[in-house]
Amino acid sequence: MFAKASVGVTCWLALAAGVAAAPGSFRGAPGRDRAVALEEIQASLQEALEAVLSSEGAAKRSAHIEARVWQTFQSLPKNDVGRLAPKAVRYLVHSYFMKEHGWLIQGLDPHANQAEVSEVHEVSILQDKAPLLVESLLEARRSNHGLSLSDVVAMVGALERLIFDESLALLQASYAFNGLSAAEPIPQRSAHEVLTSYLLLFQLGSKANLTDVRLHQALKSRLSQREDWPELVDFESDTVLNFEYARAHTSNPFLEPQYSFQDLSEMVGEMAHGYGKWQNRECQEMKAELIEADADGDGRVPLSRFYLQADNAKYQFSESVQYLQEIGALDESGREKKVRIANYLQGPSNCIASSSYYSICCLSECEGLLNELEAKVQAPTAEPAQLLDLVGHISSATVDAPRELPSGLVRRLQDIADHNEGQVPLHGRLFAEWLHYAFPHECPYPKVFQEAKALTPQFWALKKMSVDAEERLEIASTATLQPENATQATPGGEAEIAWSSEELLHAHEAPARKRGSARVALRCVMQLALLLGVLRAAAGSWQTLRSMAGFGDKAAKAALPF
Repeated sequence: MFAKASVGVTCWLALAAGVAAAPGSFRGAPGRDRAVALEEIQASLQEALEAVLSSEGAAKRSAHIEARVWQTFQSLPKNDVGRLAPKAVRYLVHSYFMKEHGWLIQGLDPHANQAEVSEVHEVSILQDKAPLLVESLLEARRSNHGLSLSDVVAMVGALERLIFDESLALLQASYAFNGLSAAEPIPQRSAHEVLTSYLLLFQLGSKANLTDVRLHQALKSRLSQREDWPELVDFESDTVLNFEYARAHTSNPFLEPQYSFQDLSEMVGEMAHGYGKWQNRECQEMKAELIEADADGDGRVPLSRFYLQADNAKYQFSESVQYLQEIGALDESGREKKVRIANYLQGPSNCIASSSYYSICCLSECEGLLNELEAKVQAPTAEPAQLLDLVGHISSATVDAPRELPSGLVRRLQDIADHNEGQVPLHGRLFAEWLHYAFPHECPYPKVFQEAKALTPQFWALKKMSVDAEERLEIASTATLQPENATQATPGGEAEIAWSSEELLHAHEAPARKRGSARVALRCVMQLALLLGVLRAAAGSWQTLRSMAGFGDKAAKAALPF
């Protein structure tokens, strides 16, 4: 049974609460009849879910997700019934995808330190492909019921699954581009060609042409001459080797491997999940080059150095001043403009493979550091002394531990506590600002944005993001012409640092008004019944699709990647 797939779980629990509180009141039916009817709907719902989802694959994936999110879940503020309210859910889901995959999902854009932000039900792919789930989320919001840990795990799993479904269309096209049928097993050499084609389409994102065979083959031939082509091939080959290792106990070593569409779909699932971590090596290479230009070690590069990279440098940075300003990467507090390394790396110019629903960006190192704190604190707030001790024993790629934090940062942390009744909120703007100075190369400065969309690739799709070499030279020559009395920031030291005292609590919200349980129950029964019908139809469609691909009865029962 797919234990974690709690689509509509919030409604189910709200129904249970409503029935217990008002027996015999729902549409005039006896309480026992209602309970039986609801049990039947729930049983049918589980049956339909099992028909669409692989119990083994889904349970394994859910266990992985839960292991990665439970610490954040424990540390986030809860509502009156111990569940996450919408802002906290949004915070957790966004954090998970940026930390694990580098996925920036449309509708879950960075909160940009704004008081009003989007919620999970506004995610584009959910609205387009899972409207009933959106309705359940809206109902949970209206009833102030919130989401449990298993609900959140199911939500993350649902998003991963919907995004993976996009990959299946690319895989189908990859078969066609290589003159192969998805209905027939293919040898290993052909599998490598198909998977390489898939990766090229995946990287192109929404720009990929899924019908022009000659164009694809020409592109594949041209890209195979690039220096970084072997790295792509290695990533694909490693995926095949891992798949072979996992099934070594069931395969015949004396026969050439043959792969079905289902086999390749499992490999594609692994590549989709692992691509963000694999491509993040480029982010780390850029970070290393920028750190070399950071003479003060404060996480900032003089704008002149940023633009005037050596001719033999691997990366030539060309983003415009306007772009750097709008994404919060330009520090103009001192006499010389400087580029904040962490903000630049998290910027949309470093996102690739933008589809209609998500982009792949640099992984958030700061989320990983915050997770370490969340695991130790397991509460929304902590005392300054506890955080100083914990942070002093956390190391990063550029910070060694243990260490004694500078007195300037010690004072600032106490200021944050004084601003919040003696406690430091872990998920607020001020603590994010403090973490920026504690880990300047990993944690971005939390600028308060006028336009949150400025942090998304879509915002810059039709805007000028870069400048040419001549413009860069001109900008670099005037980059130090700042007022004489400008403050020179020295993060964490004895001198005064550039600090904003504006606080925003990203995961906190006022409790919503409660609605009548009978009304909630009525809406939820209708939603569950409708969802049951949709899932049964989806199960039939999925099996029909697989039959069209030539899998037969055995393949129809095969497990999906997750």
